[in-house]
Amino acid sequence: MGKRPTGGQATAVLSHLDADGRVKMVDISGKPATAREAVARGFVRLSPATIRLIRSGGIAKGDPLQTARLAGIMAAKKTADLVPLCHPLPLSHVEVEIRPLRGGYEIEARVQTIARTGVEMEALTAVSVAALTIYDMCKAVDRTMRITDVRLVSKTKRRVRA
Repeated sequence: MGKRPTGGQATAVLSHLDADGRVKMVDISGKPATAREAVARGFVRLSPATIRLIRSGGIAKGDPLQTARLAGIMAAKKTADLVPLCHPLPLSHVEVEIRPLRGGYEIEARVQTIARTGVEMEALTAVSVAALTIYDMCKAVDRTMRITDVRLVSKTKRRVRA
């Protein structure tokens, strides 16, 4: 299977609710394991002075970009501990890239697994925690920071050859 479009109408049935409206974990035991990938992005808007400090190595707590990359990778691995109904997944790859853009930094997380369910939540968690890490490390020098546009960009799945 290929790339599945994101953003659209919500489905009429919520899979995390049973017939009585109680929260439940979705049963994925009957699904085949497939190779899955999800990509998420977000943006941290910073003041020009803060961007200059980051680029010159002047943030007192250290390098917020490298710390954020590591925090994002670690967060993806802990998603099931943070989001109550997420299945714990054996992640085969997590990549967090942080790119300078006008007005701040774009964060992109790419997460892969071979499993019975997708890794969207892991990618979104990686982006969110990476953004929060930049925020935490720069909050002493920038009270205008904003974390924006955290979203799923794509998700794919394909059959695994036996």
